[in-house]
Amino acid sequence: MNWREQGYFYHPLGPALRAEFGAPVWKLSLDARLGCPHKNPADPTGGCIFCDAGSFSPSRKMGLESISDQIAEGICRLEHRYKAVRFIAYFQPASNTFGPVARLESLYREALAHPQVVGIAIGTRPDCLPDEVLDLLTRLSQETWLALELGLQSIHEKSLRFLNRGHDYPTFLDAVRRITKRGIRFGIHLILGIPGESRADRIATADEIARLRPHSIKLHNLYVVRNTALAKLWQTGTLELPECEEYAEYVVDFLERIPPGIIIERLASDASPEFLLAPDWTAKRHAARNAIDREFRERGTFQGAKFRITK
Repeated sequence: MNWREQGYFYHPLGPALRAEFGAPVWKLSLDARLGCPHKNPADPTGGCIFCDAGSFSPSRKMGLESISDQIAEGICRLEHRYKAVRFIAYFQPASNTFGPVARLESLYREALAHPQVVGIAIGTRPDCLPDEVLDLLTRLSQETWLALELGLQSIHEKSLRFLNRGHDYPTFLDAVRRITKRGIRFGIHLILGIPGESRADRIATADEIARLRPHSIKLHNLYVVRNTALAKLWQTGTLELPECEEYAEYVVDFLERIPPGIIIERLASDASPEFLLAPDWTAKRHAARNAIDREFRERGTFQGAKFRITK
């Protein structure tokens, strides 16, 4: 049974993992403390203007150092809440290919050694993937389920500059070329609602991502958390952020153009009230998903409805 027959408007992660592994599988966030090549620890507002890793990473909030301890704590929590028994170890905050290859391999293999871990997902930047790291990931992908998650945020150079991403779009395309050449599955993280992007810009992003055929996509709304450069801009009163219903329109416009086989891992961002400054709907757990479902229903549409195969 495909996702539309199950009543979904888009291809969600949970059923996709269940179909692949034959049982429910949960992603378990881990913090390898690897840092980021684009962020200077001495400057908390440096790097990407929206970034404060502690605001979005459950693993960072736990304060546990070792990967094994984080896995044990996370499994205990998810088993109790969801009766979960199988997990993908998700190296989430910062850039998880940033470090010596030997150290990276040790971290990844420590996670894979747990008997309930069935694979790994590795979040990173497209400019943090030297060939020696990709060679390691190629070997691991031949042994286990493995996915790279690449933070892109936008295909448009004006937006990458606004976000202070520290890389351009050709760098991302080069990373994708080298990843796909090695047969490694990859996902893409994008932000919808970046100031200065028009509907035409967002449609162009959707069409380009559809052309690249990633394994998965994560969508985020732009939100403001404390101790970031974006927070300073928000405090000037000049930053415009979409309301929840407007963001839902952006998401549905985007997903209509995405091939139905691509997994949608996330529809919107969330942040704890202790960090969040704006927009306030980001803290309401189901607000975005409910608004997006309404928009799909009112339009009578679904993921891939406007997708057209192009060369």
